[in-house]
Amino acid sequence: MNAVLKPVEYRELLIGCGSNLAKQVFQKDTTKEWKALTTLDMVPSHKPDVVHDLEVLPWPFDDNSFDEVHAYEVLEHLGKQGDYKTFFAHFSEIWRILKPDGLFYATVPMWDSPWAWGDPGHTRVITKNTLVFLNQAEYGQVGKTAMSDYRSLYKANLETMAFEEKEHTLAFILRAVK
Repeated sequence: MNAVLKPVEYRELLIGCGSNLAKQVFQKDTTKEWKALTTLDMVPSHKPDVVHDLEVLPWPFDDNSFDEVHAYEVLEHLGKQGDYKTFFAHFSEIWRILKPDGLFYATVPMWDSPWAWGDPGHTRVITKNTLVFLNQAEYGQVGKTAMSDYRSLYKANLETMAFEEKEHTLAFILRAVK
């Protein structure tokens, strides 16, 4: 069953929200405050708007539901390193629920961070080079570089708009190309 969303024009989703609802990544021309936030977490005691395990697909939202999706220190808990099918399934789900040109804001521990593999719940590392595989335009490298071709599996298209490496954290913004 899909979640019932607040009737507003601009929608934001914070996945894996836990007990921290602060907006951590945003563009310079936007505000740090949420406009119409929906929260999702698998732990009911965090009191999210939607209780759901992100490993269970599809997520309980209609296509093109959100202008922004945010995930802070969440993606490294999904799937397992080397499990490319789950990796692309999760990013396809983010793309599916974003509106055209919607933005995905995220942070993950950098590969060399003490937290990357120190936290027993971390099962994957995402680097700025991993983001290349989410952008269909980058597949022009296939046959010219060592880039693997996942186009038969991955049909979504998330363009990297920005990334920053700071204090053992990779922050990035992706845009849904539809």
